[in-house]
Amino acid sequence: MRALLQLSRAVDGLNAFVGRWVIWLILGSTIISAVNALVRKFLNTSSNAYLEVQWYLFAAAFLLASGYTLLNGEHVKIDVVSSRLSKRAQIWIDVFGFSLFLLPLCAVILFFGVPFFLQGFRSGEMSQNAGGLVRWPVYLMMPLGFGLLMLQGISELIKRVAFLRGLIDDPTAKKLEKTPEELLAEELRRLQEQQGRA
Repeated sequence: MRALLQLSRAVDGLNAFVGRWVIWLILGSTIISAVNALVRKFLNTSSNAYLEVQWYLFAAAFLLASGYTLLNGEHVKIDVVSSRLSKRAQIWIDVFGFSLFLLPLCAVILFFGVPFFLQGFRSGEMSQNAGGLVRWPVYLMMPLGFGLLMLQGISELIKRVAFLRGLIDDPTAKKLEKTPEELLAEELRRLQEQQGRA
């Protein structure tokens, strides 16, 4: 079990790393959208490539962050019934949910998604829109995103089983860490106080 928990920590680290960096794709999409709007307004020209790259970046952010979302317990859950059950019963529901739904679904999507990506890559499939982009990069996001989600599902399953065996603390307990916004606000307050004293 110790080796499985090490694997779980490695997967958690991978998805935390991806989650921290994938947010930049949203910024990139926003900047491209703004530049496209300005070019269209002031130069009266545009390209479908600008629109498609925004979609590609947003799709990449959504799919690649799915494992990070599961890691942080921010995925959609329906807790109407399970919130009234004991912690062990809630963990058992998670174990069954990961085993019977999440992991098989990810496996099916990978089974069909990898050949779909490979076919698009080999054929060099292009968008049908004038000035559109090659399609395989966005097709790649499907197996990558669901691969990361599947790995995180395995990690969460390992943690749930370890908790049921009494080897670790509750993996679903939210850590009361400060958000980046709260840390930034504290740093700004500290800097203002220093400047006020000087």
